[in-house]
Amino acid sequence: MTAKLLKSVVVLTLAALASSSCGEFTREGRAPAIVVVRSLAGASGATPDEFGGTLDSDVVTNVTRPAPCSDESPCPSIYPDLAEVQLSLIAKDPGAPGIASNPSQLNTVTINRYRVEYRRADGRNTPGIDVPYAFDSALTVTVPTDGVASAGFELVRHAAKLEAPLKALRDGGFISTITVVTFYGRDQAGNEVSVSSQIGIHFGNFADPQ
Repeated sequence: MTAKLLKSVVVLTLAALASSSCGEFTREGRAPAIVVVRSLAGASGATPDEFGGTLDSDVVTNVTRPAPCSDESPCPSIYPDLAEVQLSLIAKDPGAPGIASNPSQLNTVTINRYRVEYRRADGRNTPGIDVPYAFDSALTVTVPTDGVASAGFELVRHAAKLEAPLKALRDGGFISTITVVTFYGRDQAGNEVSVSSQIGIHFGNFADPQ
């Protein structure tokens, strides 16, 4: 191979790699703004107003009201656990020094779906055996260009507490997970966006609220 031909091959290869890299970046990040999770908090379904940075998820809650439930004969109940997220936007182009960027309403992002996945720190992550099954659900909230959007959603489903491995925890034991929540949506120009955040969840049969 001549030096001239070798040089041409190198140039074409580099050009192809650059084009591929640029195309991948365009597909992954075409939206002009990035969605940021400002906070993610969870609350037990039995105490839905008490949000915190980690969640103690009670797999069964004994309630004493209403009748026929009573202090002498409590009724075992199952509650879904809740979460609340706060989202904001950051422009990819912040503008030049002294000249701030001026985002338009097209840059607002509407979140329309989320996914919850449970992982254990010890690496044992088989759904239905080691951790609850992952799930997807709908969520609609629009994130403005100059403010914060809040939304509530279900973090642990009723059904998960009736399935393995959580059902077995009624008789004792605990499972601790790092739970990943990913939000998906689009800006008003149709560009897809997503963002993930994490929250710690401890599953077990905890003391019931009085």
